[in-house]
Amino acid sequence: MKLDWLTGRLSAGHGVASGTSNDSPYPDGTIRMQFPVFQSLGLDLSDCYFGTLNLDFAPLEVSLSNPDHLFEKVRWTDLHPPETFSFWSVQIKTPQSEVVNGWIYYPHPETKLRHWQPPTTLELLAPRLCGVETGGTIHLCDQGQRIKLIDTVRLRARLLEFLKFRVLASQQTFFEADTLLKRQQWLSTMFPEALQLSEQDLDRVWSQARMLYTES
Repeated sequence: MKLDWLTGRLSAGHGVASGTSNDSPYPDGTIRMQFPVFQSLGLDLSDCYFGTLNLDFAPLEVSLSNPDHLFEKVRWTDLHPPETFSFWSVQIKTPQSEVVNGWIYYPHPETKLRHWQPPTTLELLAPRLCGVETGGTIHLCDQGQRIKLIDTVRLRARLLEFLKFRVLASQQTFFEADTLLKRQQWLSTMFPEALQLSEQDLDRVWSQARMLYTES
């Protein structure tokens, strides 16, 4: 089977994961603190460097599904409430390195108090790699094809245009009894590509459609 490699650019991180930030409350780095906790939950990351690689795909946003590991409400520090983490096993390489096995590291933003990553960026855990520098190229492969890169701005615009005649034809009745489940069921038949958007993005498009296409 031909493997599809995704290519992104290494961006500068917050320095909190590795402990290199002078402003971080975790001088040893969050990853070093979290590794033994993850190991106790069944995930061995001992081959990986105590820090993350921030891989940016801007302007495309990253959509992930079906993680290899999901750890909910992990208490790894007393400085803030427990966090939820997901991990995906992937292959990683740079132009100067051989292929290595690594992980997508995803602290769920709804449980993370600060230092969020933008939706265009993935955090990777991997062994030390040659040729790693800010702005450099990193290649990523997931044999399970669970990583999708989405042009969210374009997709929202297409969905808004698609909704135009549906809303104009029905006016306010289009928005009656609108629930997330009914919206997803309708989109799965009428515009399945839109289900790649987050619930927040769908809410934004629905609000725009209501404002633009219904009579006041």
